[in-house]
Amino acid sequence: MSRRLTTLLAAGTIALLTAVGVATPAAAAVSTEQKLAVLSSWTQTSASSYSAWNSARVNRAPWTEYGFDWSTDYCSSSPDNPLGFNFSLSCYRHDFGYRNHKAMGIFPANKSRLDSAFYADLKRVCATYNTVVRPACYSLAWTYYQAVSVFGSVAAVQQADLDRAARMKAQAERTAARH
Repeated sequence: MSRRLTTLLAAGTIALLTAVGVATPAAAAVSTEQKLAVLSSWTQTSASSYSAWNSARVNRAPWTEYGFDWSTDYCSSSPDNPLGFNFSLSCYRHDFGYRNHKAMGIFPANKSRLDSAFYADLKRVCATYNTVVRPACYSLAWTYYQAVSVFGSVAAVQQADLDRAARMKAQAERTAARH
C-alpha cells in the first residue's frame, strides 16, 4: 500500500470516528455542551452515574481536555469515616459536583440534585454494612445530607450527631450479641 493511500485511510478513519463521537483529535477542544453533558451524567443519583464518575476519577487521562476540577477535601471538617462508615468517596463526588457546577456557572440550578446524589451515594455505602449497624449509618447519612442541603457543607455536622449515631451503633451491636 502506498504511503499516500495509508495517510488518506488514516485521515478518513479519524474523521469518521470523530464524526460519530468515538474519537476526538487532540487539537479539537471540548465544547461547553459536551462538558455539561458529561458533568450532568456523572452527578446523577443513580449507581451507574456514580460508577461512571468513579471510573473517570481512577482513569482521568481520557478526560483531560474537559478541564474538570478533581480537587477535594473529602468531608470537609467532618469525619470521612464516621464510626468506621467510609463516606470519603461520597464526599469526593459531592465536591466534584459542587466545584465543577460552580465553575460552569450553573450551581444554583443543580445544588438540590447534587445534594440528593450525595445522599444516594451515602445510602449505598450504608447498604454494604451489616444490618445490625446499618441504622446508625443511615442516621449519619441523613445528618450529612441535611448539613449539605441546609448549609452547603458537611462541616455543619456536630459532635452530638456523631455521638447519637455512636450510641445507636453500640446499642445495636449489644442487642445483636445477646441474640
